[in-house]
Amino acid sequence: CLAEQAKILVAEGEENNLGLSALNDRWARWDTCSLCKQMYYGVVYCALGWACWKTYVGRLETNWPRSFAMHQLGIGLHEAGRHEDELSVREAELAMLRQLGAPEGNLLVVQGNLANTYDKLGRVEEALNLYRDVYSGELILYGTAHEQTIISASNYAWTLKALHRYDEVKTLMHKTLPVARRVLGESDITTLRLRWNYASSLYLDSGATLDDLREAVTT
Repeated sequence: CLAEQAKILVAEGEENNLGLSALNDRWARWDTCSLCKQMYYGVVYCALGWACWKTYVGRLETNWPRSFAMHQLGIGLHEAGRHEDELSVREAELAMLRQLGAPEGNLLVVQGNLANTYDKLGRVEEALNLYRDVYSGELILYGTAHEQTIISASNYAWTLKALHRYDEVKTLMHKTLPVARRVLGESDITTLRLRWNYASSLYLDSGATLDDLREAVTT
């Protein structure tokens, strides 16, 4: 089965002390089809996530396959729409990485995933606080022109818009959208999302002027 194949490949990689790149390729069998190279999704990903977790849960927290397996399980639960269960896994993953002194970039990724889970559960204020923290952290870590910072700005803006905080969206987009256009290009999916966030914050604002509406159309 898929899980057994992935388990064997990773075990062989560990036994033969393969390098990081080779181990990553083998680990990818937990989430990616070896034939079509497409990632699994839905209940298949969820089933593999559980199988992955059961394979490595008995290892020490400092052992990398265990933390990777927890991450796989979180994604699998997300894919299956089991967001309450996903929340427990995401929170445990973040607590574990903090205890282990994981690099800041890794912590920010997990915080972003946790924010997404809060959002799926309708806990938008909590999602907003985390998205803001992730965006602020990546500004410091990577700078304004890094793709990950721009993606986090998009997530932050989307949540601000959901809470009808349109002025804050506009301020954020004035800073971020020109950078995204320069770094990622006009037709990049993240740039398009930023444009949508900005345009919709212009025309949804109850105080929108005719000039605002014109700008929304041309953004």
